[in-house]
Amino acid sequence: MTEHASNDEPSPIPNSAEIIKPVRRALSTGESLRASRGWWDAQAAAYQAEHGDFLGDSDFLWCPEGLRESEAGLLGEVAGRRIVEVGAGAAQCSRWLAARGASPVAVDLSASQLSEARRIDDRTGVRTTLVLADAQRLPFADGTFDLACSAYGAVPFAADSATVMREVARVLRPGGRWVFSVTHPIRWSFLDDPGPRGLTAKASYFDRSPYVEIDDEGRPTYVEHHRTMGDRVREIVAAGLVIEDLIEPEWPADHDRSWGQWSKLRGELIPGTAIFLTRKPQ
Repeated sequence: MTEHASNDEPSPIPNSAEIIKPVRRALSTGESLRASRGWWDAQAAAYQAEHGDFLGDSDFLWCPEGLRESEAGLLGEVAGRRIVEVGAGAAQCSRWLAARGASPVAVDLSASQLSEARRIDDRTGVRTTLVLADAQRLPFADGTFDLACSAYGAVPFAADSATVMREVARVLRPGGRWVFSVTHPIRWSFLDDPGPRGLTAKASYFDRSPYVEIDDEGRPTYVEHHRTMGDRVREIVAAGLVIEDLIEPEWPADHDRSWGQWSKLRGELIPGTAIFLTRKPQ
């Protein structure tokens, strides 16, 4: 789960290299992959230190709105199920699943994020299965898992998210669910600000150019890829999956905590998260 900008506003977490200015421009798959791995390897410890108490060591939080799997039940029964968490970060969700009798595998692109996961394992005594891999090339056999999940992980960072959908569909058994959350596509039109400025639409919703941060030598250091709601639907359907539900969590009345661009002010007016609940047909 990230708190980065989706337009031309500065990022709230700086990279180790100096950022000249966020831009919207095309990137190759290789550039995107290197930027994501480099950013998360450099920022994993700081990210977990800043957000760890909100995420918990062993909790399944779908979004900054505070929706938890314990109340939403989007995955259904998890005990005894083989589950792949795609873009797991420090594996908080996988740890929660393991505590409920599941057999999760936490996959992430960043070795530093997985190191943070192992550090939390050591602290909690819950040992997770960790795999370093790109979501666009999952290193598992066809039909390996009963369920797949991702809470703000991997999907928006992949240059070819359609391939992510196909890969997840491939490793799922028939009848398996794939549930993932991403920043709601409409947020890409608005300034990335939790205050009143963030209520102003400044960019075209239909501009699919990725959000890119560059260092002082012009190298991409962070990237997120925009897809419209229709794009997401088409990627899911093309992968042979069926959409069973689309959840747009409302901002709870008693939730006053901001997370980057997510805030009560904005959340009560503009959806911040989209959660896609899909299934592989029998």
